[in-house]
Amino acid sequence: MRIIPVIDLMGGEAVRAIAGKRAEYRPLNTPLAASSDPCAVAEGFLRLHPFQTIYLADLDAILERGGANDGALSRLADAFPKIEFWLDRGGKEPPAAVNFIRVLGSESLAPDAPAPDLSREGAAILSLDFDAAGFRGPAGLEKQPALWPPRVVAMTLAKIGGGAGPDFERLAAIKARAGAREVYAAGGLRGAEDLAGLAALGIAGALVATALHEGRMGGKELAAYG
Repeated sequence: MRIIPVIDLMGGEAVRAIAGKRAEYRPLNTPLAASSDPCAVAEGFLRLHPFQTIYLADLDAILERGGANDGALSRLADAFPKIEFWLDRGGKEPPAAVNFIRVLGSESLAPDAPAPDLSREGAAILSLDFDAAGFRGPAGLEKQPALWPPRVVAMTLAKIGGGAGPDFERLAAIKARAGAREVYAAGGLRGAEDLAGLAALGIAGALVATALHEGRMGGKELAAYG
């Protein structure tokens, strides 16, 4: 199982994500870094463990508020050329750097349009986004795995930054539909006990931030799961 740390970007800074309530996000305060500078946070993650992949959410782009994070993205790509960055920036294309992999967030796809066929998107990753009301995106996309690319993130926004644990029921349903596709869990991960539960479901990996910043997952757990 792959553990993929997450950096949420807003206004050029790393911010603390809480339950998908983006208006309440504030600059990140973490023992892993001396500031909320995204490069400092990435360095903190890499001191903790030699991660190969980091997930980036460009919240200004997702919320269609412009390119406030463009400079931070360029600095990250230049500073960490060997890191593969999975980048969700809504409808905007990733920067030209070769170490960016595009994440297509369902919440950024036209909800009233027919579900698009993303199965030929190659390296791109689909994020199936859910809030308290259910699926956010084109109707039916979450139930049509033939339209999915080889890698899928199941994102439960309400669980992000909380301590209630992953949405195991939803993850099991998505994994059952996904077949041979890789499914990654996002939202609510508490620690090693949750990783064991995800592994039992056949989940390929987990996106995590809060458990790393709060010290609930350290070197031992990360070494065990990669």
